[in-house]
Amino acid sequence: MKLGRIFKTCMILICLSAFLVACQNRILKEAFTLSPESLKDRQLQTRIFEDTDEKELLTASAAVLQDLGYTIDETEVRVGVIACSRDRDVTDPGEVVLSIALLFLGINHPYAERQKVLASLVTKPLNGERIAVRITFQHMVWNSDYVMIKNEQINEPEIYQEFFSKLSKSVFLVAHEI
Repeated sequence: MKLGRIFKTCMILICLSAFLVACQNRILKEAFTLSPESLKDRQLQTRIFEDTDEKELLTASAAVLQDLGYTIDETEVRVGVIACSRDRDVTDPGEVVLSIALLFLGINHPYAERQKVLASLVTKPLNGERIAVRITFQHMVWNSDYVMIKNEQINEPEIYQEFFSKLSKSVFLVAHEI
């Protein structure tokens, strides 16, 4: 009887402690600290356009993304957002042969099979006739067992430079009605 009472008291104390810890409303300072790479990434992902209309800029951006093989998934012109994606088969024939060979030994060796690249573009009007355009690219890779094996942001400068170069040309052509 006494052992049951001790157990009950311990359980009440544990529950009360858990409740008090859960109610603690403390956010770690590190949660709001940007990494040193974040400023570098933002500079890579952002360009400022002058003397252009935001709607025309979004239209030009959508056209460039479609030319690059993306499908526009969502747009919201009022808030300056475009979300798009493209799918790719990334199957390496050598990996498939290796996987088949290992199957004969009873070893399942999944290989990278499908990739989805996501692009998210946001415009932000600045003071005067300036508009900031920020685009981010991310890719996800699934293997032959349909398991996601990679989900990361793409930070290759060439991809961003290509996009912004094409966007600049498109904006110029639209502005001059060429």
